[in-house]
Amino acid sequence: MNHTLQQQAGERYDADALREFAQALLVAAGVSDEIARNVAEVLLDGDLLGHTTHGLALLNPYLQQIEQGKMSKQGSAEVLSDKGASLLLNGQRLPGPWLVNQAIDMLLPRARQYGTATAVIRQSHHIACLASYLLRAVREKMLIVLSCSDPSGQSVAPFGGTRAVFTPNPIAIGIPSASPFLVDISASITTNGMSGRLAKAGKQFDEEWLIDSTGKPTRDPAVLSQDPPGTILPLGGLSVGHKGFGLALLIEALTGGLAGYGRADNVQGWGATVFVSLYDPAAFGGEDAFLRQMDWIADACRNNPPREGFDNVRMPGDRGLALYEQQKQNGVLLHPSITPLLRESAQNYGISMPATL
Repeated sequence: MNHTLQQQAGERYDADALREFAQALLVAAGVSDEIARNVAEVLLDGDLLGHTTHGLALLNPYLQQIEQGKMSKQGSAEVLSDKGASLLLNGQRLPGPWLVNQAIDMLLPRARQYGTATAVIRQSHHIACLASYLLRAVREKMLIVLSCSDPSGQSVAPFGGTRAVFTPNPIAIGIPSASPFLVDISASITTNGMSGRLAKAGKQFDEEWLIDSTGKPTRDPAVLSQDPPGTILPLGGLSVGHKGFGLALLIEALTGGLAGYGRADNVQGWGATVFVSLYDPAAFGGEDAFLRQMDWIADACRNNPPREGFDNVRMPGDRGLALYEQQKQNGVLLHPSITPLLRESAQNYGISMPATL
């Protein structure tokens, strides 16, 4: 079951009204207009695409981080190294959505010049839903690979272990096609956000996606907050979790390794080390040739005979893109756990909640 894309009962709001509301809250908290607009758009896109744990659910925690002085309100990334096709940036604890979009701004002309360009960001704050950035790249006819880790957090044990070393370590890939592929996965079998949501609601996962501190498999996300804590399993779970473990190591190398700043530095505070790379198909086999290959793959998959329990094969992003367009027209359906947090923030800053549809 894919919890991220499940649609549940909740209140529906106009998309533009939600974005303006989120931006107004961030500005009221002291964030500059440009950064606030950028963050609001990325958070809204998370909900539009159906990633409800990584959209506006993050607005209240972001505001708390700003109030506590743990997220910077103004400024830009500092360039630490620039080799033309590769950049190292210091995010200076600025909001992650602002930093990732800044990096993409810097990479687009470089990728067109060199064929590929990569930026690594150290000391970024949380970057929200990775899928939110993919559409921007594929609309520019770029293939994008985006990944992050949080060097201050540990909730995933290495395969065969019982003590957490990694964060879920997401990786997202945007692939141009007639209908683009939007891959947003993680090296863990589930996320901290979904675990926290279920634990707060007193619910459990459908399968044993965690282990307690002794290594006993469990469906209960509450083990993550026990003392000593349990951990989330790597992608592949109990039987083939070595695959997720390997993916986690790759992401650690792309983020903390290339940044020269990560878990070895005893980093404090919720945040991210980020890897983002753009590839211009025109610089390789050519844009038309690239699209011909990807469209063939898409047709072969979508027209594949479905197995029992499936109506059809969906490409990554098919459901999210359909939901995106539907919610832009008919309003955004917020998960029931999000609205109370937004009301709380609205009351704190004296800003009216948008009207429901």
